[in-house]
Amino acid sequence: MNTLLHTVLGASGAVGRAVVNDLTHRGLPMRAVSRTTILPGVESKQADLLNLFQTKDAIQGSSHVYLCVGLPYSTKVWKQEFPRIMKNVIVACEEANAVLIFLDNAYMYGPSPLKTPIDEQHLQQPVAKKGYIRKEVADILLQAIADQRIQAVIGRAAEFYGPYAKNSMFYISFLERMLQGKAPQVLCKPSVQHMYAYTEDIGRALVALALDTSTYGSVWHLPVGAPVTIEDMTATFNEVLNTNFSTSFMPSLVRHGLSPFISPLREVGEMLYQFETDYVFSFDKFQRKFPDFKVTLYKEGVKKMVDSFQE
Repeated sequence: MNTLLHTVLGASGAVGRAVVNDLTHRGLPMRAVSRTTILPGVESKQADLLNLFQTKDAIQGSSHVYLCVGLPYSTKVWKQEFPRIMKNVIVACEEANAVLIFLDNAYMYGPSPLKTPIDEQHLQQPVAKKGYIRKEVADILLQAIADQRIQAVIGRAAEFYGPYAKNSMFYISFLERMLQGKAPQVLCKPSVQHMYAYTEDIGRALVALALDTSTYGSVWHLPVGAPVTIEDMTATFNEVLNTNFSTSFMPSLVRHGLSPFISPLREVGEMLYQFETDYVFSFDKFQRKFPDFKVTLYKEGVKKMVDSFQE
């Protein structure tokens, strides 16, 4: 690492954009990398991370690399592509002597129901195929750290929402429908408390981890908001949109009956164990390390999310 250069892989995604925004705010040298999109106003490159040569080219000269890539919500795609992407990025970071900051999720935690609070020491016995894949990918990186191939840090996030977050459960069949004048629909149970991460908070937290060398080699749960129910979030969206919708909950028997015929229901259904009981996601470790970090309130985050889809 001869010079400082922060490279964001998956820069056109919701969290990638958030990392770019925070790096820009801090005035740090930056490169935005995406498979198809060139971001205006910043140094950008297009690269397919499934291609090792393109991955090396995208990362060359970097001091810090943020892996924030999102893939289509398909077990088949995840199994084929996530491990390969991680291996390519590790090789490229090793060659560039760059620190890797990996945006992970919490799918590897099990069994169901999850023990709360869910902290970094929670049992990792995945109950879903996507959970096994996410555990495999994280383990590949942890092994590379243990083998002293690269320096890296893992930031693990809960379900998220925020600007441009089209893969958020609060966009698909939720805000998307509300903007069309329709009531939101969800697959999970009513009145169950959950904690959600705001994408801009995730971005700021990843950069904070990157800039503090004492965080390297470890897993950190990223900040989340207070526990809320789907009904609470519906009320917040209604307040921001000046609407009066009630959320429609799909009964589990109906979902199970339709799943064999509707692929998205099958893909989402295996992860719904996270919403069967109250989900308390602990980021105490992060709070102790960064006591001045402020978590965005849901109303503010929802407003920015809505604004991004009304531009």
